[in-house]
Amino acid sequence: METIVEVNDLKKSYKDKEAVKGVNFSVEKGEIFGFLGPNGAGKSTTIDMLSTINRPTSGDAIINGFQVVSDKNKVRGSIGLIFQETTLDEKLTANENLMLHCRFYNVPKEKREARIQEVLEIVDLSDNRKQIVETFSGGMKRRLEIARGLLHYPRVLFLDEPTVGLDPNTRNHIWDYILDLKKKQGITMFLTTHYMDEAEICDRIAVMDHGEVIALDSPEKLKTDVGGDIIEIQTADNDQAKAKIEADYGVEVKEKDNTLTFQVSNGSEFLVQFVRDFSIDILTVNLRRPTLNDVFLYLTGREIREDASTQNDETEGGTD
Repeated sequence: METIVEVNDLKKSYKDKEAVKGVNFSVEKGEIFGFLGPNGAGKSTTIDMLSTINRPTSGDAIINGFQVVSDKNKVRGSIGLIFQETTLDEKLTANENLMLHCRFYNVPKEKREARIQEVLEIVDLSDNRKQIVETFSGGMKRRLEIARGLLHYPRVLFLDEPTVGLDPNTRNHIWDYILDLKKKQGITMFLTTHYMDEAEICDRIAVMDHGEVIALDSPEKLKTDVGGDIIEIQTADNDQAKAKIEADYGVEVKEKDNTLTFQVSNGSEFLVQFVRDFSIDILTVNLRRPTLNDVFLYLTGREIREDASTQNDETEGGTD
């Protein structure tokens, strides 16, 4: 595989806060590479450095053969950006927004009309070309931003929380477009998210927390590394049940929302024997495979969905 993004000991500090603490990773051409982590983890700051919006405090990165520090303009010509917040001019039409972007990226004048029509067809907005953007739904605006990011044929498309704030149905439609785009165009995609279902789509995921990459692999391998199946139970006496399970089976039991959770191998076989022999009344029981949220819990001791809704922005430089 050909490496298209290479990151070497990249760091970013703001005053006395180290937002990104020397991350190292690479992205292969044509893959969907994901950053998974809560708000404040350092994801958006890293994206800002890779896209030349922010200068690294130290370290470097190479995108499409160009260094982000010394070859800014060439890097910018190689990438597309979809930000968390919309950056469209809502008083203009879709066509006017795209034409403006063509000028920014020096798309040849004679090719602009064809390029605009091409990207609008990709995101199914051809019929809305002359429509004022402020009349668009949230999903239509996001699709238009994806179209705008494709106008100059980027080698890498950065999608920073591309579906944040959208309803589940619209989110699914956006991902249909994104996956179809990857299939047809072969564009490398670099995604940041704290949505578990979006992270599952990635070929590989870098789990980021407190400015560091703490794990990197395919979603399935990360879940396998957690180990075992997960059993969740509620009992007539959770305190007694927790102590008994830990003593009898040698596993760690965690409690949250009146539910005990622990991991075992061969969960289906274990559960039959466990329910039959356990001396404390079991009120509810559930057996499931590990999720990426379990991966984050395993790696950090907390759940990503809690942090995603409670942590503040990591720096004055932007949200994450």
